[in-house]
Amino acid sequence: MAAEGRKMANTANTYEKRLMRVLDHVYANLDGDLSLDTLADVAALSRFHFHRVFTAMTGETVAAFIRRVRLHRAVTELLDTDAPLAEVARACGYPNPKSFARTFRDAFGETPGAFRTRGQPRPPLRLGMRGDTAMYDVTIEDQPARRLATIAHRGDYMKIGEAFEKAGATVAARGLGPHLGAMVGVYFSDPDAVPEPELKSAAGFEIADAAEIAPPLAEIRLAAGRHAVLTFRGPYTGLPAAYAYLFGPWLEASGEEPRNAPPYELYVNTPMDTKPDDLLTLICLPLA
Repeated sequence: MAAEGRKMANTANTYEKRLMRVLDHVYANLDGDLSLDTLADVAALSRFHFHRVFTAMTGETVAAFIRRVRLHRAVTELLDTDAPLAEVARACGYPNPKSFARTFRDAFGETPGAFRTRGQPRPPLRLGMRGDTAMYDVTIEDQPARRLATIAHRGDYMKIGEAFEKAGATVAARGLGPHLGAMVGVYFSDPDAVPEPELKSAAGFEIADAAEIAPPLAEIRLAAGRHAVLTFRGPYTGLPAAYAYLFGPWLEASGEEPRNAPPYELYVNTPMDTKPDDLLTLICLPLA
């Protein structure tokens, strides 16, 4: 029985590695060949079975996954760069700008051009702290201790989505869904002080103490205690401004002192089923 158990574990681990190769390939080649035949070769699986295996392990079809990743990248490119729409379309795997515009509109209810023109929705401006500084809702709350199952990410925080995809695919493949809680990102480095390639973060899920955490997942423990919690609504590209407010005007006026622990983000919803303007993120800053 023990030998049979080891055999099953090794088989599951092999399929996870194949799945990770596919996720890596998709993120690295959004403007390249992402046909089922190519991805089957990357996974080293039969073309007859690859799609069924991928869907069974992730709960999402290959086409839906690729479309979602391409559109999420497009949102970032539209808000973070001045690249022409045709260039954004090509970079995200849409050589035909009209096809890109149609797909984007079907997903988000407006064209890429209209989305970029409207730009990042800003919070209401309130007076009383350094002139017309944009202010966000911040509360001080007691947060519980959290055990996380995570995948490490290195580099640009705006690209942590790939680590979330790997964490999500891994827990889904292992049937850990019933043991999961909130989706959480932990950010160990200050982007203003650390070169982008050296930024360290982790993406994952809150998970029950009874559930096993095995590689490639790694355990992170977040301590309970008082936290400043900033509520941010909108595309993730707007998060740096929220951090600047939390660590700047709010912290200075609050009289509080940060604890020696990294900030983390709780995601109330996700880009999988939510429009960029409706994404809701809680930035949690541990307090002394």
